[in-house]
Amino acid sequence: MKDGRHVPRIGRLEQPAGHLRRLGDDLHPAPAGLLAYRHSKWLAFMERRLKLAKELLNPDDSVLIVTIDEKEYLRLGMLLEQTFPSGLIQMVSSVVKPGGTSRVRGFSRVAEYLFFVFLGSADVLRTGDNMLADRSDERATGLSESALWEGMVRRGIGVVRKQRPKQFYPIYVDPELTRIVGFGEPLGADMSRDEAASMPGAVTVWPIKDDGTEGFWQLSPGGLEKARRAGTVRVGSYNDKTGQFRIQYMKAKKAKAVADGTVATLGKDKNGVVILDLAASALSAESTPRTVWNRAAHDASVGGAGLLNRMLPGRKFPYPKSVYAVEDSLRFFVSSKPHAVVLDFFAGSGTTAHAVARLNNQDDGRRQSIMVTNNEVSVDEAASLRQRGLHPGDPEWEALGIFEHITRPRVTAAITGRTPDGEPIAGDYKFADEFPMADGFEENVAFLELRYLDADDIDLGQAFDDIAPLLWLRAGGQGPIARRVDNAGAPLPYVWTDRYGVLFDEDRWRSFVSARPETARTAFIVTYSPTVFAGIAAELPTSMDTIRLYDTYLSMFLPERRRA
Repeated sequence: MKDGRHVPRIGRLEQPAGHLRRLGDDLHPAPAGLLAYRHSKWLAFMERRLKLAKELLNPDDSVLIVTIDEKEYLRLGMLLEQTFPSGLIQMVSSVVKPGGTSRVRGFSRVAEYLFFVFLGSADVLRTGDNMLADRSDERATGLSESALWEGMVRRGIGVVRKQRPKQFYPIYVDPELTRIVGFGEPLGADMSRDEAASMPGAVTVWPIKDDGTEGFWQLSPGGLEKARRAGTVRVGSYNDKTGQFRIQYMKAKKAKAVADGTVATLGKDKNGVVILDLAASALSAESTPRTVWNRAAHDASVGGAGLLNRMLPGRKFPYPKSVYAVEDSLRFFVSSKPHAVVLDFFAGSGTTAHAVARLNNQDDGRRQSIMVTNNEVSVDEAASLRQRGLHPGDPEWEALGIFEHITRPRVTAAITGRTPDGEPIAGDYKFADEFPMADGFEENVAFLELRYLDADDIDLGQAFDDIAPLLWLRAGGQGPIARRVDNAGAPLPYVWTDRYGVLFDEDRWRSFVSARPETARTAFIVTYSPTVFAGIAAELPTSMDTIRLYDTYLSMFLPERRRA
């Protein structure tokens, strides 16, 4: 989701591919034979999807997470054992509805089940939270540098200097020792930064966001001084985007965990910053998460339906998962991987993308979330629409599909902080990262529509705009999408973005090579000649990923060409 430019962007693109239909169990009573057939149908459906997922997973280090209820968990477990015979498979029970689900007979269900399939060296990161103890403070349980330290500049869409004028002030940093040596008074709303006093021998750091706009510090001047004395604020790395040092701090709960010894320290360094002793911390005895999770944050009525109702007033989605539950599930595997790719091929309401945005917000990560969903309408909605003479493909029908009605507007609302009606989302996020939902996230999003293309058009080079999103994904899915023509509609001989380039005219290869940005890592070369391709590729850095189009395109992206 994140391309590093911190520019919120919501768009709709098209991409060639097949159409997936999600199948579900009929909950109405049925004869045993019919139920057995439905189970077999469900298993066949899941087997195909799991085999595809297996092809996408990195066998050396990746994790598959599958959530299921009690109706199918036994069959799913056996299917996972069959599909991933070399993987380590564990099942976790998670309390998602403490109040229970009413039953005519039997026990009241409060939990759902999560299967984790560990491939290669993948393992659970020890965060200091065993997930079982129902502690009132769930925010100070992370025992990692990235979990304890975070940026002191308040981020988010709509965060501007005027919101917290008393928290817009200069911090002075010794550039040699990289330590805070002082701070100035907050500037008046009508004052320029140039009017602030400087400190001899020190550089001035302001609360500037990565997009260059003025924000504000998370701490007031008094709070900063208190944190300096406690050793819970420090100078971080240099930020090329703002041209300043980063200032990092510990939020109040985490600073308290340091102060009371819950998180052990080895004293302070030469700059007065606490030296953490994570291995000896009091929480380390509970560092391994248990297979039963009991967290207030996982209550689906809080982080699921309740949160979704704030974002999409008046729209309903059956049993949305708590965004905090998905966030916790992912954190065990991606908290140390700020560039991880998370794929959800049953995206539903878009909870996974929302959870990845929250994780990125907590540690300034660049994790990407790729979602796949269809645009089916519910059974009841379909019956009502057919009575009105409408059919799939009609605008009125498609507008009520899961993607158009729920997934797209939910992700858009999460990023922008606004409801579909343009109103700020009411309420605050809770637990690990507390801030107003209306702040949104500094994420980029692109929506891709899956459809079929003619294979011959692609081979003849007549469908570049249709395949452009796939090239963008192949190159990492970051930054803008390269287009075949300029703003005036004239064909380009070549095009570069900051991530990848496409050479359309092989005779212009010299200009193509010389124009390559340093940040680009992928090059697509349109030629039918293997010799020409090899010659141009040899002129590019050996670290570049070079790919020949169009004669190889379908074999790379659509391996089942005979069906195209």
